[in-house]
Amino acid sequence: MPPSHSKTPFIIWQLGLLVFCCVFFSTAQAQQKPQAERELQQLQNQIKRTEQQVKQQQRQLQQAEQKLQQADKALAEASGKVRQTSQRKQQLEQESAKLEKQQAKLQQQLNEQQTLLAAQLKSAYSMGQHDYSRLLLNQQDTGKLERVLTYYQYFNQARIRQLAKINQTAQDLAHIMAKLDEQQQLLARELSALEKQQQQLQSARSSQQDSVQQLQALLKQQGNQLSYLRQNESSLQNTINELRRLADLNKDMSGLSSGKGRFPWPLKGQLLQRFGQNRQGGMPSRGILIRGINGSNVQAIADGRVIYADWLKGYGWVIVLDHGAGFMSLYGHNQNLLKQPGAQVTSGEAIALVGASGGQADAGLYFEIREKGEAVNPLSWLSRQ
Repeated sequence: MPPSHSKTPFIIWQLGLLVFCCVFFSTAQAQQKPQAERELQQLQNQIKRTEQQVKQQQRQLQQAEQKLQQADKALAEASGKVRQTSQRKQQLEQESAKLEKQQAKLQQQLNEQQTLLAAQLKSAYSMGQHDYSRLLLNQQDTGKLERVLTYYQYFNQARIRQLAKINQTAQDLAHIMAKLDEQQQLLARELSALEKQQQQLQSARSSQQDSVQQLQALLKQQGNQLSYLRQNESSLQNTINELRRLADLNKDMSGLSSGKGRFPWPLKGQLLQRFGQNRQGGMPSRGILIRGINGSNVQAIADGRVIYADWLKGYGWVIVLDHGAGFMSLYGHNQNLLKQPGAQVTSGEAIALVGASGGQADAGLYFEIREKGEAVNPLSWLSRQ
């Protein structure tokens, strides 16, 4: 066995190796620590930038939605003014037509009265060509004189009455003509206002289209169209749930069951999207989309009561009718609403105007039927076109 003093160099060597390893690893660790901290700092900065980008995108999206809502409201206001002015113009035209008929009738009466007066004057003149002057000088035939004087008195009274009629007719005719002239001036002003309002309507429609394109481009750029549609769907469902709660209080209507398959279409037009068909973004549709013409009437499919009439994100101007027994019908993307909550409507009555509100590129009507809050296929309830 070797002596113990022979192990000393080996132990010293091991201790040296251990010290070297400690120093080496400490040095390596010291060198790696700043790099790890730098990478962590870079990651944290990247996270902050991403969060800022997301917040900026959310602000942009919110601003685009607000612009779209403002454009939809401006368009609704402009179309409402055009509709009111058009109705006023139609009333003025009808009143003008009545006044023109009265004018023609009075003119005819005046012509007849003038003809009758001329005949009376001619008759009086003819009588005057006889022996009237002689009769006045001839005191022998007093009976004949009295008769002639009586005839002349009758003629004079008739002429006075006829002249009074002519005078009254002329006054009436002058009044009618003045009123007709006033109506024509009013009509000219209404037409001028209508032209300006139609220009405002066109400007509002262009603004709406710009907002729609901006919103769609932003959604495409951010790649969150599906999320946006889900938010809209959730907003609609929450609204429907609240409306259903309110509708449950209404017990005076029988619902839609008895007329299934026979209800009139709310709008005649091409069917662009069917129930359950995937919309842009991959969400299944809870209703149908019907192509329409801007400003044309949207009609109620059945008797009901308006329980909602307002702007709803993703659906624009929406009106909802309660038909009783848990049935509701929903009409979206309208240009303007013609009824307010609480109004009673009948089947076929105009309740809105076709538009492209809520982010639609083209004019059309989004239509749903809900039974106890659940969307059902509207085509099963509507008659065949």
